[in-house]
Amino acid sequence: MTEINFYHLQKTPLEKSLPRLLEKAYAASKRAVVLVDTEERIKDLDAQLWTYSPQSFLPHGSARDGFEKNHPIWLTTTLENPNQASVLVVIDGEEISDFTSFEKCLDLFNGYDEEAVDRARKRWQRYRQEGHVLTYWFQDDKGSWHKKDDGRQTVSN
Repeated sequence: MTEINFYHLQKTPLEKSLPRLLEKAYAASKRAVVLVDTEERIKDLDAQLWTYSPQSFLPHGSARDGFEKNHPIWLTTTLENPNQASVLVVIDGEEISDFTSFEKCLDLFNGYDEEAVDRARKRWQRYRQEGHVLTYWFQDDKGSWHKKDDGRQTVSN
């Protein structure tokens, strides 16, 4: 079963949280697919991932760029795995029915949007019923991530 990590965005917006999570995956030599809902979102993320930090960038691409196998991070509106990624990142609340080509899924949702929180709860329940390994991450007042897993809590920046 796939490991699914839910990230409850409350202190930092997606535009700041996503690059940090992708940096960790990239530093661990993991490839990622980022699943979004629109082509417009891909354009926004494309610009964001090139410019989010003056010290670094995250190498990525999308169908507009081609050469999907060469990109460690692939931006898409379709559930696909053209770059042989082990990590799937879902940022627009899509419920995934087939995780077979991924080891891990990061499900990021806006903690200030009650509808998004409700949909995340429903996904959590469904994925748990399917037997996936689930972890919930929340942010403290400083924006540091805390992991809640089987009643235990750990900290990760």
